[in-house]
Amino acid sequence: MPAGIIQSESRLLKGAPSDTQSGSYWLLPGWRGGSGYVGGSMAVRGIAGWAGAAPTSGAAGHGGGLRRHVLEVAFALCRGSSTWEVVQAWWAQHSQHRLPSKGGVRFSSSIGVNKVKALAVLMTYKCTVVDVPFGGAMAGVRIDPRKYAEHELQKIMRHFTVEMAKKGFIGPGIDVLAPDVSTGEREMSWITDTYTHTLGYRDINAQACVTGKPISQGGIHGPQSATGWGVLHGTENYITNTDYMDCIGLSPGFRKTFVLQGSGKVGLLTMKYLHKYGACCIYAGETDGAIYNPRGINAKELEDYEQGHGTSGFPKAEPYNGSILEVPCNILIPAAIDKQLTSENASVQAKIIAEAANGPTTPAAHEIFLQRNILVMLDMYVNAGGVTVSFFEWLKNLNHVSYGQLSFKYKWKSSYHLLQSVQHSLEQWFGKARGEIPIVPSPEFQGCVTVSTTMEGFTCSPPPGASENDIVYSGLAYTMEQSAKQIMTMAARYSLGLDQRTAASLCALEKVFTVYNEAGFTY
Repeated sequence: MPAGIIQSESRLLKGAPSDTQSGSYWLLPGWRGGSGYVGGSMAVRGIAGWAGAAPTSGAAGHGGGLRRHVLEVAFALCRGSSTWEVVQAWWAQHSQHRLPSKGGVRFSSSIGVNKVKALAVLMTYKCTVVDVPFGGAMAGVRIDPRKYAEHELQKIMRHFTVEMAKKGFIGPGIDVLAPDVSTGEREMSWITDTYTHTLGYRDINAQACVTGKPISQGGIHGPQSATGWGVLHGTENYITNTDYMDCIGLSPGFRKTFVLQGSGKVGLLTMKYLHKYGACCIYAGETDGAIYNPRGINAKELEDYEQGHGTSGFPKAEPYNGSILEVPCNILIPAAIDKQLTSENASVQAKIIAEAANGPTTPAAHEIFLQRNILVMLDMYVNAGGVTVSFFEWLKNLNHVSYGQLSFKYKWKSSYHLLQSVQHSLEQWFGKARGEIPIVPSPEFQGCVTVSTTMEGFTCSPPPGASENDIVYSGLAYTMEQSAKQIMTMAARYSLGLDQRTAASLCALEKVFTVYNEAGFTY
């Protein structure tokens, strides 16, 4: 190894001021006049009331009080017989008001400690808004994954996992990781395998240290599309609300045009689901260009074309050279990266902005949108589908049983006897002069109760009742619906109008404070 290269270095950062803001790490720079925040997702100055609490040093102790930790790791990676480079990575743990802390792992050449900390704050709010009992955290590895072979990425991921394990920053009840930008099932599988064969080798719940895993590794059906479903249901809860639609001059319902910026995993799935419910995508943009079709862009056809060509050149749409963020439409969906909507392009012509990305709107732009009577459906609510389904997967790993496995047959028998009871009641009332009165279940009801066996002469075919996928999406839809009601109620209580960001932040702060207050600030 070349002189000066350290084999492995990890350290806990103490409460020094950040690069962009004097004072605490956790007063988010960028909101209300600061600068440098990843996108300005907080409406109440980060967690301004906690600004004096510096991160603790030492290992990740998990108890009461306001404890925050940042782990910085630097290790050498061998890329050939004589080439070495140092890889930097960070894990920020913002809140332990609920355990475990939860956060994604991001591969990006532009990631740094400040962005990791800011995203950890956002995760605290996001989990709290949708009542997922996790604290907020985030991990980032400063690499461009396109420049590394698969075996090199595996080395990086496993080494980072070991460093976190050594410092007590990973575990089913401590810190739970998940996919983020440029990471997915593959990387989560590597983390799970590393943890279960090192620190977690005696822990029967070791697989719960990570969510977003493949099914074979203890994953759950649905996480790949969960964020897209969350955007759909989050949007639905607002565009079907008569009061909010009257405020912005639109009619309730899905019959609306929308523009999509970013046709990655989240963007394409959001596009597909909105189309299914009746909305029409007229513009779509990616890094290689934008396209336009006033009659609508088919999500499946675009997805198939992008696999080998990218977005630009899609044959069933025209190329568009302008900014798709400023074209006329009903709904604008920024689903790419942070800081896309700024004061310089806040002249958007959409009536609704659905923040499918993390932090796409800067504070200055947010203020302008409020003045222009534009409804912003904020990121910490709209794109919380992923962390909600992560919670379901975590519970599945702790319970060691799939959702519905214990009740599939019982529910089918209950449904069968319900139909049989209705049939007998009708026959007793009307008599059997013309024979038995058939009770025929609708296709939708049939799909919910079918089993793969023959019972009492009633033959059905697979799948066996509500699948795990059905149960997961049902839980997600309910979670998004209840969270929207809480945000709207808070907005009404304080007469916030269309300022849903402040309303959601107040919801989150109220819940976090209640947990700390009732637990007692004892140490």
